[in-house]
Amino acid sequence: MSAEAADPGAPLRRRSRPRIDLRRLGRVALLGPVSRDRLPDAIGHVAEAHRAHHPDADLTILRRAYVLAESSHRGQMRKSGEPYITHPLAVTLILAELGAETTTLTASLLHDTVEDTEVTLDQVREQFGDEVCYLVDGVTKLEKVDYGAAAEPETFRKMLVATGNDVRVMSIKLADRLHNMRTLGVMRPEKQARIAKVTRDVLIPLAERLGVQALKTELEDLVFAILHPEEYEQTRALIAAAAGPDAPLDTIADNVRGTLRDAGISAEVLIRPRHFVSVHRVRRKRGELRGTDFGRLLVLVTEDADCYAVLGELHTCFTPVISEFKDFIAAPKFNLYQSLHTAVVGPGGAVAEVLIRTHRMHKVAEAGVVALGNPYAQDHAAAPQTEPSDERADPTRPGWLSRLLDWQESATDPDTFWTTLRADLAQDREITVFRTDGGTLGLPAGASCVDAAYAQYGDRAHTSIGARVNGRLATLSTVLSDGDTVQLLLAQDTASGPSPDWLDHARTPAARIAITGWLTDHPDEAKPTPSTMTSMDPGGPGPAEPAAPERAAPATAPARTRSGPRATGVVVDGPDAPVRLAGCCTPVPPDELTGFVVRGGAVTVHRRECPAVAAMQEIGRAPVGARWADAGGRESDAGCRVTLVAESFGRPRLLADLTEAIATAEAAIVSATVEPPSEQRVRHTYTLQLPDAAGLPALMRAMREVAGVYDVSRAQHPAPAG
Repeated sequence: MSAEAADPGAPLRRRSRPRIDLRRLGRVALLGPVSRDRLPDAIGHVAEAHRAHHPDADLTILRRAYVLAESSHRGQMRKSGEPYITHPLAVTLILAELGAETTTLTASLLHDTVEDTEVTLDQVREQFGDEVCYLVDGVTKLEKVDYGAAAEPETFRKMLVATGNDVRVMSIKLADRLHNMRTLGVMRPEKQARIAKVTRDVLIPLAERLGVQALKTELEDLVFAILHPEEYEQTRALIAAAAGPDAPLDTIADNVRGTLRDAGISAEVLIRPRHFVSVHRVRRKRGELRGTDFGRLLVLVTEDADCYAVLGELHTCFTPVISEFKDFIAAPKFNLYQSLHTAVVGPGGAVAEVLIRTHRMHKVAEAGVVALGNPYAQDHAAAPQTEPSDERADPTRPGWLSRLLDWQESATDPDTFWTTLRADLAQDREITVFRTDGGTLGLPAGASCVDAAYAQYGDRAHTSIGARVNGRLATLSTVLSDGDTVQLLLAQDTASGPSPDWLDHARTPAARIAITGWLTDHPDEAKPTPSTMTSMDPGGPGPAEPAAPERAAPATAPARTRSGPRATGVVVDGPDAPVRLAGCCTPVPPDELTGFVVRGGAVTVHRRECPAVAAMQEIGRAPVGARWADAGGRESDAGCRVTLVAESFGRPRLLADLTEAIATAEAAIVSATVEPPSEQRVRHTYTLQLPDAAGLPALMRAMREVAGVYDVSRAQHPAPAG
């Protein structure tokens, strides 16, 4: 069964079987009893589809489920005028075609009995067991009489919670919505649009996440036809015009078959027509469509290794489009999808996209979790499990579903749940990031370190102060990429909380709900961050009165060199003149030096790597040789002055802890400034007087060890002489 049928209104079916007339079967269902030794004629096609996937299936329970469904729905009619039994029959057929196992099909036949008839859950449990009862209950809607306007969101909440325990619940719901969408034309336009929007916002993303592409693509086309009828008709006309016996893909497909046959690779090469929405997307992306844009080649082989053999032959015998290559076999998508994607240039320059997969991969690509059969059977349970932190460890409880179930508990208000659910499902791509303890986190594309923190630590993430991404320190606002390694840094002060700014970087509902909840509960306790630069009393560690911030000059007009202290222990070449250490880089032994004559005849000495040195030379200033006075590179007893820049994440008491570390190292603070925070990052600049330059490395280490400080460096200010 193709997931990209050209006609979105056509029912899902295997090519080997003729189209089934459900209207006729509905009438057959009302003709009376059937003999006990065979299945009712009305579900013979379901049995045939089921046996195609499960040859040894026991069909007795299906017969009993059909008899109960037919008798309980007898007399009910759909709005289309068909007997109601045609609906559960159609839903069951869809699932049977996908390869669903017997329990799912049994529940599918009964999925509307508790909701629309006098049958009770106790009766279902008594006749068919707990499993079938759970599935039927999972898809049964909540009554509007009891829930009012909240009935729809609360029904979806109930269904998702049930899916968390058994993914087959959502399989039935998706097939149910597909058949309803196929027959939506009998409803008022406004109701069609409302149902189509919910399908677009909720059901289609769920189908994508569960890997059920066969249902997802047809649902997309049906929604497209209702919500965008003009674009739909234009796309339909383009597809019809492109159809013909001399389609460019036919020629390329024949060449691929010949290439693989000559290489001795047994493969089936098919042409998969793109579905309507896919064609529409390609048209919007490229403008004018090429003849090969209406479909893709599908190459099916037996073994995984054969996939790479096919890829090698295609890239050898055709010109590959390297940018189109993707390996989803070595790195499967989060929804179980596996395939090799590539594109090759055929005769006349035509470019064809190619999908390469095994028959097993193809079944999973079409049916997703439905292809698992009964994932809760004993043989599945006995299989070895990967670590539960792995996103793909348990396909019956994928990471995205676990996250959804976690945050929905905090969204007690139905409107909040409904809005957040749609926003969550709108994240149409997932990434996997690695934790330093060996586990993984599954996050939506665009997620930041804020999202990773709440995914890993829950409410403990309120104390986050930063992160390391791929070994490098990063702010919480840093956007993560697939495959990144992230280590979250938490403050020791467990009483601290998140900043309102975090909401600007949070993409996951769990993070947004947790942050919003904390801010609501602590309106006056948002995480404090410095708001102005702060002047420091040179003699002590405590903050004094705020000082005006220094403004950085543009790079094209660097600021005037700041006056530095009179240099001792420095010898310069040339005339006897006052010598000063540059305030922009505050050189200390054993830094390599160079000097420049400035206004007034004084010589200002810089570190050789100071940006001001290059700026001086660019404006024609001749350098003056300079060096430390003694051979050991040690300064005299007067000590040294140095400017250090500390980069840190904002947290309470950070300033006090830093100045305490400086004081412990016996350095005197000449001046200090703290710049306003940017994305939770704070920059501190200290000019310090040290008794001996040899103590500088130990001082910088002590400052780096202060919690929240991620870097300490020597100041590098652009400062040509004025």
